[in-house]
Amino acid sequence: MKKEEQDIELKVIAGEQEDVAAEEEQLEEVQEDPEEPQIKLQEAIKEQAREDESEHSATFTLRKILGGDFLTAEMLRRQIGVVLLVLFFIIVYISNRYSCQKSLIEIDQLNMELQDAKYRALSSASELTERCRESNVLEMLRIQKDSTLKIPSEPPYIVEIKN
Repeated sequence: MKKEEQDIELKVIAGEQEDVAAEEEQLEEVQEDPEEPQIKLQEAIKEQAREDESEHSATFTLRKILGGDFLTAEMLRRQIGVVLLVLFFIIVYISNRYSCQKSLIEIDQLNMELQDAKYRALSSASELTERCRESNVLEMLRIQKDSTLKIPSEPPYIVEIKN
């Protein structure tokens, strides 16, 4: 068994030496051309910066729309004018609705004030009518002892004037 173990150890050491040799070769290549890794790095960054945009088909299915696949950066860049126009109309719609609701609230308040003013005018008119009745006027004059007016017991005379 010892011989088999020694053979395995030699194979492992030989494999490690091959790995070390391969790494040394890669280091030598990097040292020979130092700009090559930078180019690779720049290419990798550019690929990631594209946000994995692939060419989309011209047909939009419900699944693509609900999944949000059609909202890519390229699509939004091409349609930025439409997006801004839609946002403008949304803002106008919201502000218009707000101003209409504000006007409706003001109209309701003014209607309540008008109804309250009508009720006050009606109660004032009925109170004035009550005070102006002949019987109430005579009663007030009698209580204040201001006049000797009485309700006539005889009908009025009609005086005829001849010309």
